[in-house]
Amino acid sequence: MKNILITGGAGFIGSNFVNYMVEKYGDKYTYVVYDKMTYAANMKNLEPSEGKFEFVKADICDFNKVKETLEKYNIDAVVHFAAESHVDNSIKRPLTFTENNVLGTNSLIEACKQVWGEGSENRFVHVSTDEVYGTLKDGDGMFVETLPLAPNSPYSASKAGSDLVIRAYFETFKMNVCITRCSNNYGPNQYEEKLIPLMIKKAKASEKLPVYGTGNNIRDWLFVKDHCSAIDTVLHNGKKGEIYNVGGNNEKTNIEIVKTILKQLGKSEDLITFVEDRKGHDYRYAIDSSKIKRELGWEPSVTLEEGLKQTIEWYANKDY
Repeated sequence: MKNILITGGAGFIGSNFVNYMVEKYGDKYTYVVYDKMTYAANMKNLEPSEGKFEFVKADICDFNKVKETLEKYNIDAVVHFAAESHVDNSIKRPLTFTENNVLGTNSLIEACKQVWGEGSENRFVHVSTDEVYGTLKDGDGMFVETLPLAPNSPYSASKAGSDLVIRAYFETFKMNVCITRCSNNYGPNQYEEKLIPLMIKKAKASEKLPVYGTGNNIRDWLFVKDHCSAIDTVLHNGKKGEIYNVGGNNEKTNIEIVKTILKQLGKSEDLITFVEDRKGHDYRYAIDSSKIKRELGWEPSVTLEEGLKQTIEWYANKDY
C-alpha cells in the first residue's frame, strides 16, 4: 500500500483523517484528497497537512473522473468518507442523499473493480454509521455488527444502501473491502449545523440553544481523532469483508451534552430552549465495539470531558 485515495477529505472526518495520517506516517504514503467541495468542506481544514497531499476537486458520482484519478495516481487503497450526512437535510432533500451516498459509492467501488480487477488485494475502507441499525429503546442493549439493518431516516437509509453495495462487491467480485460503522463524531473541523459545534457557537454568543423535543435522545459520542485511529487500524489490519463497529463508550442524552458545554463555557442553562422534535427522531444509539477491540486491539482513548474541552478550545480559536 503506497498511494491512498481519501474521498471527502476536505470534510469533517476526512480532513481529520488526512491530518492524522500525515502526522503519524509522514511521507510513507502518497495521499490524494478527492472532494467536490460542497458547503461542509473547507480546504482550511487541511492546513496542518499543506504540501503533503494531492488534491482532486471532483464528484464521486463522476465515474470517468474517479477512474481517471485511480489510474493517474496509481491508487492502491481507498478510504471512503464522501457522503451527505446531516439528517435534517435528508428530510428536506432525500433524493440528493440517495444519489450521492448510494450511487456515488457504487460509482467509486465499480471504478476500483475495473482498474484493480476482480479479487484485487487493494484495500477499500467504507466509512459508515451506526444509524443504519435504526434505534434502540432503554434496556435494548447495544448495536452489534450482526444486527439486521433498519434505518429510519433518508440519510441512514442511503448509508445502509451504500453498505449493501460494498457488501455485494465483496460477495460477488471478491473485492478487499471493510466497512466501519461509527457512533456520533465530534471534534475540530465539524460544520456548525451539527449538535456540538452549533451549541458551542450559540453559547459563545449567548444566543438561545435549540434542543429537539425533551433533549432525552441518547447518543454514543466518539472523539474524531479516536475514530481516525480506528480507521487507520482497519485500513492496515482489518479482515477482508468484515464490518467493525467503532464507538466512544460515551452514552449521553443530548441535554446532558448541551449542559456540559454551557458549564465549560460558564454560561447559564437559561439559554436552553426546547423546539419541535425532528421527524422520525431515533431515540437511542449505542455501539458495541468489542469486535474491533478483540480482533484488532483498538479502543477509544479520549474521554468525553477531555474531547469536549479540546473541541471547545478549537472553536474558540477558529478563524474561519
